[in-house]
Amino acid sequence: MNHVKCYIPEYPRPQFVRPDWVNLNGEWDFAFGDEVTAAEALAGKLKRKINVPFNYETAMSGIGETAHKNLVWYSRRIFGKAGKRTILTFEGADYDTEVFIDGKLVGSHRGAYSRFSFDVTDALASGSGLLTVKCSDPDSVAQIRGKQRWEQDNFGCWYVQTTGIYKTVWIEYIEDVHLSSLKITPEATTESVRFDIAVNRPSKETEVSFRIYFRDRLIQSTSVLACDSTNSVTVRLESESVTYQLERWSEGYPALYDLEIEVKDGGRTTDKVGSYFGFREYTVRNGKLMFNNCPFYAKLILDQGYWKESGITPPSEEAIIRDIQLAKDMGFNGCRKHQKNEDERFYYYADIMGFTVWCELPSDHWFSDASTKELTNEWMNIVTQNYNHPSLVTWVIFNESWGVRSINTNLLQSNLATGLYYLTKSFDPMRPVISNDGWSHAKSDILTLHHYEQDAEKLYGYYDNLKKLTEGDNCNCQIQPFANGYHYEGQPIIISEFGGTHYANTEGWGYGSAVRSDAEFLERFGSLINAVKKMNVNGFCYTQLTDVQQEVNGLLTEERDPKVPLSEISKRL
Repeated sequence: MNHVKCYIPEYPRPQFVRPDWVNLNGEWDFAFGDEVTAAEALAGKLKRKINVPFNYETAMSGIGETAHKNLVWYSRRIFGKAGKRTILTFEGADYDTEVFIDGKLVGSHRGAYSRFSFDVTDALASGSGLLTVKCSDPDSVAQIRGKQRWEQDNFGCWYVQTTGIYKTVWIEYIEDVHLSSLKITPEATTESVRFDIAVNRPSKETEVSFRIYFRDRLIQSTSVLACDSTNSVTVRLESESVTYQLERWSEGYPALYDLEIEVKDGGRTTDKVGSYFGFREYTVRNGKLMFNNCPFYAKLILDQGYWKESGITPPSEEAIIRDIQLAKDMGFNGCRKHQKNEDERFYYYADIMGFTVWCELPSDHWFSDASTKELTNEWMNIVTQNYNHPSLVTWVIFNESWGVRSINTNLLQSNLATGLYYLTKSFDPMRPVISNDGWSHAKSDILTLHHYEQDAEKLYGYYDNLKKLTEGDNCNCQIQPFANGYHYEGQPIIISEFGGTHYANTEGWGYGSAVRSDAEFLERFGSLINAVKKMNVNGFCYTQLTDVQQEVNGLLTEERDPKVPLSEISKRL
């Protein structure tokens, strides 16, 4: 495994690395809300133990109770460090989180899928304190919940809910003057890279320097005064003193540049951050997907990122690596991460292993002004958090009109989809954005279609003449491909969900008729893949990587055991 220079095992934020940190994962005190009073909880009198970061519904938490509890408490002791700021970070907690030190509120957060942090230095004036975390998680369809059920039992394609802390909790110790944000925009056409940064206390005495390496060779360095709240600098790799051949990132050659950043205040070093980036262009041009100026055929696998023992929390870094490697061994060149914002370490391993990723906003399931505000806030946090990863090639806002069920006829809902499209493009103009994957699109860079027909000839027959579709004929699509007022504008077309074949002797459900043998499975799989390949499309996303609870249409079981030999899948891709 060719790690970047700044890699630290288990470090949860691999694009922005500082070495002075403490992982708070492990055993915490825990209680359900109906077991303790708030006063008892804030005093640390909790009746159970839990293994953080696994939510109580999972086996790895040590509890494994799946009944919905809308209030949970956590506690443990944490420590500060003399002369340093103490930053407490939650990679993910669902849904309303309040954080207390020694019974006093130090911060709160609403949402489930993006990280959040609090400076708890002043609350740890004595050097340590009792950290208490309260998470409330109603079973509301108006909150952003992705594939989490809101009924008592699993149903359809909705699974056991995720409550409370489910990602890494950690502390880092930093100086008073430090780097607070880093946005990296590589530009292959100009062989340059732009750094947009913020320092928490900018001044004329604050200087930020950048050093760029490729395979331990120093390529370029520069510095900028951080006088304002936001600052930017563009660095060309080639100059009068440096002759250099640009290395592009691709799925076959994941070339990455190492980055070292140093902050000096009044000539004294106050912060050092390690990062990395990759040059790659994933664009839409003349109805085609282009990767580094070459036509690209996307062979994606739908990946919901669930594990039997740990829900939506990866059980280990090795489990992340294994999922990516299994997908690559089957012949897929990327995945669509479905209805979750994955652990950022997944993007890191996709970066270094050469695996493209579509990032998708987990859905709410009820349209309202309040949910619109929450969606917008959560989505932009996700986009900002994941922007720097070269493996991330596409943003997906809505899926199958979830949360915008009346998008075809409701102008408010189509305006929301289009508004989020343009908001995303305002922050990231270099990646394609899909407004409503698979169903009725508003403004969108790619036209995506979902169809779970199990008969390959029929599937091909629906789309054998895509020209009709582009001219407004729905071509037997399961859902109208464009919302009212929108039409085809020359976008690349991708069949972004299809397949879903399952075995007849497996408890659970899959799409369409089941197969009864490996031979029948492979014949069905191969014929569906060939049907899509015959269409004049730019790729596909097959459903799906693994079984997930009651949904058993994976190429792998929940335990990641192949249902048929991986080599047989690869032959048919």
